[in-house]
Amino acid sequence: MKHVLALLFSAALIGLIAVGGSYFYIEGQARQPGPHQADTHVVIEQGSGVISIADTLVRNGVVSDALVFRLWARASDQHRRLRAGEFLVPAGASIDDVLKLLASGKTVVRKLTLPEGLTVTEAMILIQDAEGLQGPLTAIPDEGWLLPETYHYSWGDERVDMVLNMSAAMEDAVRAAWGKRPKDFVLKSSQELLTLASIVEKETGVADERPMVAAVFLNRLNKGMRLQSDPTVVYALTEGSGPLRRALTRDDLKIDSPYNTYLVMGLPPGPIALAGKASLEAVIHPAETDALYFVADGTGGHVFAKTLEEHNQNVAKWRKIKRALNGAPNDATNAN
Repeated sequence: MKHVLALLFSAALIGLIAVGGSYFYIEGQARQPGPHQADTHVVIEQGSGVISIADTLVRNGVVSDALVFRLWARASDQHRRLRAGEFLVPAGASIDDVLKLLASGKTVVRKLTLPEGLTVTEAMILIQDAEGLQGPLTAIPDEGWLLPETYHYSWGDERVDMVLNMSAAMEDAVRAAWGKRPKDFVLKSSQELLTLASIVEKETGVADERPMVAAVFLNRLNKGMRLQSDPTVVYALTEGSGPLRRALTRDDLKIDSPYNTYLVMGLPPGPIALAGKASLEAVIHPAETDALYFVADGTGGHVFAKTLEEHNQNVAKWRKIKRALNGAPNDATNAN
């Protein structure tokens, strides 16, 4: 009997030693540097188990042995805590490092920048093409009602949610700006505010000019003058599909459209582009000026005038600059 017990004890001891040896072997393998020599993006799909995660990591070249990954995930009790999402696995990260990263849930934060001056159609194309977003674009807002900013998202987020966030951000921005409007303001609604801000956005890319441009258009509205804004004509021609990709002609200024502010009085029916917060603020807080006209000055900015006579002189200077640069095609004047 004592002999049998001794044999059983010896067998158990050998088994424990074998198990312990296997554990330390797997641990040693799991702590070895990974095979990838550069930071690597890996996407773990929702609902993935340890086996599929291991296969994904092998396919992406960050783990060389799927079996070791699975065994160490269970031995280290991390297999229940692994998260889905997009992860940036550092170069040479070990299996143990990868497991800790997946368990931490520290997914990659992606960015999508919506520039000022785009139309909603152009914005939808950006959102559709943004890597990592999924799902259809089922909520298309009215023109202008997306706030141009930088937005953060994660792999697998829904496109429709991104659009709703952008739309809500614009509603908040317009509401905040409209709440600061002066008494006896010529604009009668937040929609009109956004419409004029979108025109200001398209008229100048010089930040310091926005209050001056806004003032010119507000002055014109107060005097019952036509806005005569080239970007509104471009919108009438393209219907918001994108850039015109050519200069406006004098015939373009005759297009029969409610967006042609050379023909119609007052504001167009709605925004013509995405206006940033600075353009909204410029309309609410315009420059103090009696200027009624402006024209390009050849440096990327504009020169402003109070009288038509002064404006015509500025237009003549601009045409001379254009002839010196590239001739004088039969296009519009870029003057307002």
